[in-house]
Amino acid sequence: MPTITNTAAVTVTIVTLNHYLALSGVVFAIGMIGVLLRRNAIVMLMGIELMLNAVNLAMVAFAHYRQDASGNILAFFVMTVAAAEAGVGLALAVNIFKRFKEVNIKYFEHLKG
Repeated sequence: MPTITNTAAVTVTIVTLNHYLALSGVVFAIGMIGVLLRRNAIVMLMGIELMLNAVNLAMVAFAHYRQDASGNILAFFVMTVAAAEAGVGLALAVNIFKRFKEVNIKYFEHLKG
């Protein structure tokens, strides 16, 4: 890990791109585990949000280290899609809860109009 030591004997740790990518990978893995192992729709939506935020973190980190704004702009659009996904997903979850008094993913097949 790169460090800089100044004359006042204070050590400053530099956060590199690898740190951001490792954090992004851990957050994405937690989200993936939440989506794959849970049957509750709310927990699955939270897992999807975690995965989208992990991708946003990686895009912003790459944009920062490349000195390019395109990653930040793309992250903004991903956040917009995530907000729309959360709204639609929560509306579906509320509809399922009103009908079946439980938010389980197996009840989503009964939502035929």
